[in-house]
Amino acid sequence: MRRTFTLSLLLISLLVTACAPRATPTVPSTAAATPTPRPTPPQANAMAILVIPADLSDSLSKLYQKTIYDLAQGSGLHFQVRNSLTPADLEPNLKVVVALAPDPGIAALAAAAPGTQFLSVDIPGVTAGGNISTIGGAGDRPDIPAFLAGYLSAMLATDYRTGMIGEKDSSSSDTAAQALANGRQYYCGLCNPVSPPWYPYPIVVNMPANTAQGEVNAYSDALHDRMVGVAYIFPTVQSPSQVGYIASLGIWMIGEAPPPDNARANWVATIQPDWIAAVQSAWSDITAGNGGKSYPSPLTLTDINPDLLTEGKQRLAQQMLDDLVAGRVGTGVQP
Repeated sequence: MRRTFTLSLLLISLLVTACAPRATPTVPSTAAATPTPRPTPPQANAMAILVIPADLSDSLSKLYQKTIYDLAQGSGLHFQVRNSLTPADLEPNLKVVVALAPDPGIAALAAAAPGTQFLSVDIPGVTAGGNISTIGGAGDRPDIPAFLAGYLSAMLATDYRTGMIGEKDSSSSDTAAQALANGRQYYCGLCNPVSPPWYPYPIVVNMPANTAQGEVNAYSDALHDRMVGVAYIFPTVQSPSQVGYIASLGIWMIGEAPPPDNARANWVATIQPDWIAAVQSAWSDITAGNGGKSYPSPLTLTDINPDLLTEGKQRLAQQMLDDLVAGRVGTGVQP
């Protein structure tokens, strides 16, 4: 009997041990950690050069330098900034040159260095081809910023009294003047003023490009005498002194170049090409050696005065700009 009882206990013990959960042994992980991405290491002596004028504003100079530096680092290129470039400066390891106006002589430089890609940023007279790529700007379509300026001017001016200072004997300025009138009409239709004077707005005053500094103010006075409330300043005739004087007359302004500090209170906005975005879009092509292309530059609104162009009006302005660039709204003129 005792043997039977002992045997039973032994069997029960074995069954309990067999059914008990077993500890899972810890196995060291062999999975490798995900490596942190790093910039492409610089190619041996491969270089990118940015050529900018010495008198470029400090803020723009820093912006261009940082942009090209970041792009060069990402492509494994060393980076230099220069104010000029000559054929003697060209070396076999030079891969990319980005140049701003004035023209450092890109055509001659490109011919002397066929293995280097050159990117011209808004330099008049430079055409794409071979190892030269170009970025165009508002100068290629003077009708688009002018149409938007007409639209904004009518939005802001009392009784739609708008105007423009253009360049005499300039086909681009004439195109802009017509686009300005079309943009005004797009916003307000007949644009009939409620009270006199009954001038045919927009008032366009064309100034010769070589007008002496002492005579410039007379053209601004012509707008003021006709009660223009908002004026578009054509880029080829815009100067800091002239813009400052127009501000002293109490006229609000729209232009394609930033205003001087003493005119900012009367400056509505700047309509200008987004050069940085254009350079970034062209970079992969030129670093791959695919040159000879022409890249458009998207337009953007900068120097916005929120006291004059409120948040809601900014949205309308941006939507109109997007529609113009995309071709959903036509300017009514052939550029």
